Amino acid sequence: MPKSALTRPSDRDIPARRPLRFAFFSPKLDGPSEAMGAKAEQESEDRDGLNPAQRRAVEHGIGTGGGAASALLVIAGAGSGKTNTLAHRVARLVESGADPRRILLLTFTRRAAQEMNRRVERIVASRKLRHTPAGRVGWAGTFHGIANRLLRLHAESIGLDPSFTVLDASDAADLMDLEREHRGLAERKRRFPRKSTCLAIYSHTVNSQKSLAETLKNAFPWCDRWEKELRTLFGSYVDAKQRTNVLDYDDLLLYWAHLMAEPALARRVGQRFDHVLVDEYQDTNALQARILVGMRPSGNGLTVVGDEAQSIYAFRAASVRNILDFPTQFEPPARVVTLEQNYRSTQPILDASNAVIALSSERFEKKLFSRRPSEEKPYLVLVEDESAQADYVVEQVLTSREAGLDLKQQAVLFRTSHHSAQLELELTRREIPFVKFGGLRFLEAAHVKDLICVLRWAENPRDAIAGFRTMQLLPGVGPANARRALRTLEGERYQLAALRKLDMPTAARESWPGVCALYERLRDGQTPWPGQVELARLWYEPHLARLHDDAHLRMGDLIHLEELAAAQPSRERFLSELTLDPPVATGAEAGPPHLDEDYLILSTIHSAKGQEWDVVHVLNVVDGCIPSDMACSRPEEIEEERRLLYVAMTRARNHLHLLNPMRFYVHHQPRDGDRHLYAPRSRFLPDGILDHFERRVAGPAVDDDPAVGDEPTRIDVGARLRGMWN
Repeated sequence: MPKSALTRPSDRDIPARRPLRFAFFSPKLDGPSEAMGAKAEQESEDRDGLNPAQRRAVEHGIGTGGGAASALLVIAGAGSGKTNTLAHRVARLVESGADPRRILLLTFTRRAAQEMNRRVERIVASRKLRHTPAGRVGWAGTFHGIANRLLRLHAESIGLDPSFTVLDASDAADLMDLEREHRGLAERKRRFPRKSTCLAIYSHTVNSQKSLAETLKNAFPWCDRWEKELRTLFGSYVDAKQRTNVLDYDDLLLYWAHLMAEPALARRVGQRFDHVLVDEYQDTNALQARILVGMRPSGNGLTVVGDEAQSIYAFRAASVRNILDFPTQFEPPARVVTLEQNYRSTQPILDASNAVIALSSERFEKKLFSRRPSEEKPYLVLVEDESAQADYVVEQVLTSREAGLDLKQQAVLFRTSHHSAQLELELTRREIPFVKFGGLRFLEAAHVKDLICVLRWAENPRDAIAGFRTMQLLPGVGPANARRALRTLEGERYQLAALRKLDMPTAARESWPGVCALYERLRDGQTPWPGQVELARLWYEPHLARLHDDAHLRMGDLIHLEELAAAQPSRERFLSELTLDPPVATGAEAGPPHLDEDYLILSTIHSAKGQEWDVVHVLNVVDGCIPSDMACSRPEEIEEERRLLYVAMTRARNHLHLLNPMRFYVHHQPRDGDRHLYAPRSRFLPDGILDHFERRVAGPAVDDDPAVGDEPTRIDVGARLRGMWN
């Protein structure tokens, strides 16, 4: 059963009423009549393979003269070819004379930015126009990656040392924990939130741009008693970061936002770019929206692409309001172009998905359609319990496989990771290989973290977290010794010569000169990059062998780090890129190869966004699971849960199964206990839309007991029972 790290998290019903639907209109909006006429247009794709709606988005403002066009919002329904549309718009801008070095393209993954750049280059090259520059966009990347570049360019203007290093999530949590212990919060009689929870609260507050009190009330109500202590802790955490010249992920956006809040500096940054394009805008948070408005206050030259119906990351502080309110943020209002033609799913699947999302309280009006007709409706399957649900899924998966469909083309989706536990047991019993999205990430592996911290401490001697970890690689050096040594270095203003003066424990004295020699070479400007990674690896090898029994497996990751370093121009760029966009695989998970390389996909719905499969099974489509009983306290939470089901349904190309278990057994009961709960069908599938589904009841048929004929003797048991009391 292969499990790999393929990556990347609630009841009272709302009063019954007819949902109110909003469509946003402006003088340049594709109105309902235009949208309803889209089916008639679908046959008229142009030579680039763009349908009329996509072409309108691509051509917006081009050829009108007078500088950059007004703001554009592209509402890209699921499977509607948004990536292709965005790439063609960038290519069209380049063809019309835009300098690709002055185009900013913001995506949510580095891979998406690279793929977009490749598409743009291919499109521009295919035109073979004279005097057209190469199509590669000069500024393409994630929000955090672009922030890292801009902050180093403008560091002095905002009080930053440009040699700052970036903490990944685990390092940030460790620094938070150090301050938590320093403040004595770990020793409270009542349980104080752990470091990861504290960091999550801090991050949510920063990214949502809400007060700490609001964050605690809405997202972390079980921690609201600690508001005063958390406020003190977060202040101490910020002080520690500034003292050690490090930034966490949130700081990258926060510093960028403050850079854009100063008009003179905002103009300097904004003047770098003629066009700003943003993918997956529905996943942005309030801080990112603030940055964009700061860069393009008039909206001119700004294009955002997204789908409010796929906004499902509120737990990361993403706000659906960003995309819903976008058209009215500028004067004149942004033009809205809606992409409704779906290139993924069959029409019956889209009909059912449209019906689910049409009940939203607020949305952009759109109706997905497809050229792929089918007689098969999505299945709504009633099963007895979770065991019967697992049996049904396994039987359907095997049937599809026997019909010639690889396991990899089939997926099982669920709201929360533990919802698949029963299915995983059944898959294991039936020897069906599967991969579950999630697991250890590359930078979370101890040996990778060790080597990265060695390099980070060389880049930024004030980085206490990197120094703290590096020192403890030596035998005999524990947390107390490491802290004492770092305090001594701080008192010596981090001078390199101070390293050799440190008084180390007896067990570490033999190894310490090697540490000093390593850092003298790494800090020497004459030591070439990327050979520095090899220097650090050679120093670390004996410690790796001492610390890990599987050192030979882990060494492959360190060799891979050297290969990655060779592609980067400097140590700073290498560390930044690795932290902001790390690989997901690690040799710590290496094992024997699997002879059967076909496997079923298991995934949370959040992790499945952006993916597609021929067959999709969605588990536990009942109230309490979808919507989760942990996300039912506010109407906006209910609406996000509705969008979550919509995202799950629109992952399917040809076949869709929604599973509705009637009974859930209560855990932690005595052996053979039978306590259970009945769960109603999800409120997102009301009776009014059930005609879009084919109803099934799965499970063994129950026949009446066969008749045995006349009994030879008849007795009146009732009379005998009455006679007991006479």
